[in-house]
Parts: sequence; structure tokens; C-alpha cells
Amino acid sequence: MCGIAGFIYADRNRPVDPETLVAMAAIQYHRGPDGFGWRAMEGVGFSHARLSIIDLDQERGRQPFVSSDGNLMLTKNGELYDYQRLRTDLSARGARFVTKSDSEIIMHLYPRLGIDDTLPHLRGEFAFALYDREVDTLYLARDRFGIKPLYWAAIDGGLVFGSELKVLFAHPAVTRKFDAAGLYHQLMQTMVPGTTAFTGVHQVRPGHVLTVRRRDGRLQVEERRYWDIPFPEEDARGKPVDETEYIEGVRERLIEAVQLRLEADVPVGCYLSGGIDSCAIVGMAAASTQGSVKAFTIGFDSDDYDETPIATEMAEAAGADQEILRLEAEHLYDHFEETLWHTERTIYNTLGVAKLLMSRRVNETGYKVVLTGEGSDELFGGYPAFRRDMFLHGLDHLSPSEREKWEALLAENNKLFSGAMLAEQSVEDAALTSKVGFTPSCLQPWLASSAHVSALLHPEHREALADYSPGAAIAATLDGDALRNRHPLDRAQYVWIKTMLEGQILTWGGDRVDMANAMEARPPFLDHHLAEYAAMLPPSMRIHGRTEKYVLREAMKGLLPETLYKREKFAFMAPPAHTDPKKWEAMRNLARRHLNPHTIDAADLLDAKGVEALFRLHEAPDTTAATQTQLDAVINHLIGVQVLHQHFIANDIPAQARRKAAELGWHIDQPQPGTTENNRYAGV
Repeated sequence: MCGIAGFIYADRNRPVDPETLVAMAAIQYHRGPDGFGWRAMEGVGFSHARLSIIDLDQERGRQPFVSSDGNLMLTKNGELYDYQRLRTDLSARGARFVTKSDSEIIMHLYPRLGIDDTLPHLRGEFAFALYDREVDTLYLARDRFGIKPLYWAAIDGGLVFGSELKVLFAHPAVTRKFDAAGLYHQLMQTMVPGTTAFTGVHQVRPGHVLTVRRRDGRLQVEERRYWDIPFPEEDARGKPVDETEYIEGVRERLIEAVQLRLEADVPVGCYLSGGIDSCAIVGMAAASTQGSVKAFTIGFDSDDYDETPIATEMAEAAGADQEILRLEAEHLYDHFEETLWHTERTIYNTLGVAKLLMSRRVNETGYKVVLTGEGSDELFGGYPAFRRDMFLHGLDHLSPSEREKWEALLAENNKLFSGAMLAEQSVEDAALTSKVGFTPSCLQPWLASSAHVSALLHPEHREALADYSPGAAIAATLDGDALRNRHPLDRAQYVWIKTMLEGQILTWGGDRVDMANAMEARPPFLDHHLAEYAAMLPPSMRIHGRTEKYVLREAMKGLLPETLYKREKFAFMAPPAHTDPKKWEAMRNLARRHLNPHTIDAADLLDAKGVEALFRLHEAPDTTAATQTQLDAVINHLIGVQVLHQHFIANDIPAQARRKAAELGWHIDQPQPGTTENNRYAGV
């Protein structure tokens, strides 16, 4: 697990500045503190900051990799599983491996299969850049769910890429400026897939490969999808089988996914909350290793949000060695600015701060790898928004009285999440309803919060977005063919996977705050073999009556304590600011620093009068708790865009990156990959 960076110039003869490559590696030192490397050839340069997980030999495993004939160059972030089987097969076909690294299999698969037939063989979480000098083409590929980040930006006469935005900004030719629509989406929480807050800076979308061909002094850029979550059309799902077959199918695939992700040359721990997802992972990890597993738990000082008692019950049942990090609500804002340096986007809840502090604790205890429960809710219908959409749009046969009963039950069960994970009042967006068939409940709270955004924008941005529709922008990125004729639950899960999973859970709730402390998180539930099986399950196996994640509960029944087996879904999140006077004051102190008229005027992003009016609305005596929760999120975003401006626009990032390289002692004269005999590739 590492950080990657690089660029390609349209002119093959344009010099590549190695100091820029080293600076791009250094500014993401937190992703890979165990070493760095850089290579360049004919207007193309790659660099790499390494976190040693598999093949700890610092010389042999150092990237970028270059083939023995000098034709291929690779830099990769992430982990590939089941690679030992592929190594055996490739070796039988004449491939000569010179490292133990999982990354090396790409160097052997690609020459034999090409990029399109290589990608289906890659199992795990990854982002990589591969340059083929023979066809003068650069490939930027990202894993199926977007677990690992990968950004790119076109510059004058070239293209720059990297694992983080700050890596791109370390290249002096990359523009550092807020995009009006990107700013809008930062304030409303939900991003348009493939975009960022900054002008001209894009993400390689999950399950996609970006192909950059150099032709006649120009770059031709094409992005295409190689995988999508395969929810079937309703009449193509097949005849239902006995539920025990589904239960066993989930169990078998999940056990395999966990066992594959336990492989490492360093110790592997687990995150453990009070949900069945992480509890199931801890239980299976303990069973697979037949020993004590290290389990890391976050505890909050609010009974409504603290899950440590249930997590402790699971740790004791599994014989796990539990480490609990107890956090006080008001102190989370002490680390808010630091967290945004790593997330590079705004966050609506201080859960991201808590996760950053937890990854620091994991690092301090000597662990580099943990297994996590992310992805379970996406595959098995765990979020309250899914249940709401299934019952409102998928049970047309219910009588009016039955529907009224279910709606009352949903309202009661979801009270804690109103204003955050669920909208206080139903929101209808014409473009999303046209594309999806209804406006997904998972997007409704953020569409509701967007009603506040226009008044908060600087007049220049407000004017530029006068006719802008955030729902239409999101809808335009969704594949209508993948939604057409699908069950409402499938459609709701599909939209969440394309928006909230990649744009929130796997970024500011996952990779970015984990890798901030050189800690690799592995989510077994997002193994694509398991995901493809889960997509074929009948909706009733995911949400069965009032029980969400039914098939997973049954698959894990013998592994979970009864309390967990019977427990309803509780979304893991930090207490909103308004729920605690000390936390509210901590947020207000941060707001006084970043949202005062002087700092607002200096950044030219927001309208000071609009910000002041929002605070008045929040503190009005007739404002409901759900509305306050929604406004807490908006205030976090307001503070966030100001902090992002300070981090990435006001500061000189290229100079900062070079200073970091000097501080680390990383310089261009150090031995680089491929310069010693034991690191030369042969047989590729």
C-alpha cells in the first residue's frame, strides 16, 4: 500500500524534472514512509512512496518497476490477492519473477493479455499507472469500487496523475483553483462521480481505466469502464432457490475474502465497532488464524453513539485483544484542519477525524494493516435509506393501511438519522427520478441541504451556478442501462455505490484517513467475487421483513453473540455538534477563525451574510433537532472549504513538497529501481 505519482508530456523530448517527481513522492510521505523511487523515460516520469506490506526487501521491492527490455514502467498502490496462484500459472508459462511483490504480476500479465484482459484477473484494491513505450500509451486503472484513490489533471502539453490531490498540486503546472460546481457539491456533501472541488482535476472512476495515447505531439485521453456491479434485470435473476443455499454461498465467499486479506508480511489487525459487519470480520479472522486477533475500537462519550459495550462483547466472544480509543466530542475539532489536509474534501461529520485518530493509534501499536467492515451495507441492504426505498417503491401490493404502518415504523427506527442519513422531509428531484425511477433516499438529505447552498456562495459563484441542478449533474453520470428494469432495492444500492460509497465512505471515512498514518485498510466485503454473488441475491434475502442484511446475519449466526445477531442496523457516526454544548462551542471556535468576514473575503468562496444567516437559523428556538443536524453538516462544510483554500490554494504546494523531500533526505541521486542487478526484470 503506497502512494503513486507521475506525468506524461505530449512531446517525447520534453525534459522530465526528477526533482518534481521526488517532491510528488515526498508530499505523500504519509502513504509510504518506508522508501521512495522514481524513473523517467522519453517524456514520461513515475514516482512512488512505499509502505512495505508484502516483500519487505527495500531494494528488491522498490517501485517504479521497469521491464528488462525497458519497454514497460509500472507504479502501483494497493494490494492484489490470489496473486500466488497467478504467479504459479505465469511461471509455468515462462515468466521469471524477481520479487515477491504482488504488483509484479501486472508486468507479466499485460504483455501476454493486453490491458483489457489483464484487469479482470486483478482481485483486490488497487490503483496503478502502466506505461508501454512500444505503443506510446499510458494506462491509469482503478479498482472496481474505488477503494484506492487516483486523480489526474491535464496541463499545457501533458497530463499529471497521483494518489492524492496534493500530489498533483506539487507539479507547478497544475492549476490550484476551486471549481464553482465543485464548491457547490462540497457544501452539499455529495460529489458528482469523477469530479473534485478543483478546476480541471478529475478522478479515474471506480472500475475504469484511463488510456492516454501520445500521437503526433498530442495526448488522446479516453476513459472506459471495465467492470460494474451486476444487478440483474428483474426477469433475469433466475428462479429462487432454498435460502440455505444463499446463506452458504455468502458464507463461503466471505470466508475466502477474509482469508486472502489476512496474507501479509506484517501483523494484521481488525477494526471493531458494534455492527455485525466488523464483528463478523473479527470472528472469521480469529477462526482463520486460530489465535488472538488485535481489534481496534473507537468509543465516543455519548451513549447514543457509543458502540463499545457491544464491540467488547464480540471481542470477548472471539478471544480478541481489544484496544479501545475513547474520544471526547469537543476534542474532535482540535484535529479537524489536519484531517482535511488528508481528506482533501469537506466532511459533514467528525467521524473522519475519529478515524484519523484511530489510524494513528493503530500505527503507534506497530500495526500497518487492518481488516474493516466497509461494503457490507452496500451489498446487503444495511442502510435505512435502502429499507425506505424498498418499502416505498418496491411493495406496491401493500394496502394503504399496511403502507402507513411501515412508514410509521421506518420513521421511528430512523429518528436518530433524520437530517443526516435521511431527509427530515421527502425530497423529489426530477432528473434523478427520471433516471432512477425515484429520488433515492440516500441522496435526499444532501439535496435538502443544497437549498441552503446558493445563499452561502460568493456572488460570483452564485451567478455562475444560477441555473445549476446538482441532482441533474449526478444523474447524468449514472448508467441508465444498469438501472433499467431493476428492482427498487437494486437501484437504490447502485446509486449509493456510485455516490456515497466512493465519495464518502472509502475516501474521508476510509483510505485518506487511514493512509494519513501509513495504515492499510482491507475491506473483505468489497471482494468483487462476493459482490457479484450478492448482486444476484433476491431482495428478500437482503431485507427480509424489517430485518436488514438478513442473509449475512444468517450466514454469521453461529459466529455472533445473540445481541448482535438480533440488533438492528446502527450507522457508525460521531455525535453531531449540536448534541453536546462543548462540541458545539468547539465548532463555533473553529468557525470564528475560518468564517469571520475577513477570512471569507480573502478566499472569495463564500458570502459572509449568508453564513451569518445560517448560524441564526441553527440557533433559532423553533429549529428542529433534525434541521440542526442538517445544518451541523453544512457548517462543517463551510469551515471545510475555507480550510481547503488555506491548505491548497493559499499555500505554495510545489515549494512545500520540495521542502518535505529535503526534510526526508529524499533526493534524485539516491539509487533508483532497476539500477542494481537484483532489481532488473527478466522474462517479462
